[in-house]
Amino acid sequence: MPSDLPKAIVEYFEQSRVALALAAAEGDNHLVLVNPPFSRLTGFEPEDVVGRNCRMLQRDAVNAEPRARLREFLSRPNQPNVRTPIVNFRKDGSPFVNLLYMSRLNSIDGRTRYIFASQFDVSRSQPEMLADYNAQLAATLGRLVPIADDAGIVVEGTLMTIANSAAIVAQAKMMLADLEGTPDA
Repeated sequence: MPSDLPKAIVEYFEQSRVALALAAAEGDNHLVLVNPPFSRLTGFEPEDVVGRNCRMLQRDAVNAEPRARLREFLSRPNQPNVRTPIVNFRKDGSPFVNLLYMSRLNSIDGRTRYIFASQFDVSRSQPEMLADYNAQLAATLGRLVPIADDAGIVVEGTLMTIANSAAIVAQAKMMLADLEGTPDA
């Protein structure tokens, strides 16, 4: 854990029920912090992933469109956030479709200090589970804003990026069907 990471943010991550990751804003955007729900979702413990870029979860999946969206977000400092389904793999090798939400945590002077990310498995989820996740993510971000603000960090973006749940679930099922080589159900 970086020594400059505010203690309140570390505690917040540890207490969140939502899978969260925090990456460095510079260089290869290596992970600096993941929480227990992230480990439960992916099977990776902090010592497996901290210091590595989260793209390691993609293994050899093509993910052309999601990767393009993520590259665009990372290359455009004025783009506050991005949300996209992307094929990831758990530590045991099993695939899942991750609904990845990323936003910037900026210092008061506007410099991006960290990339905040939340993960959710939409592979086999029911629309109501995604709606519950969306509500939990909204609450998570609502609680993060004042904690980050107290630490002199501004959370960029809003939940306006939360798209139609049914469309996201349908897209995730198509991605998983393509990955497994099975016809769409």
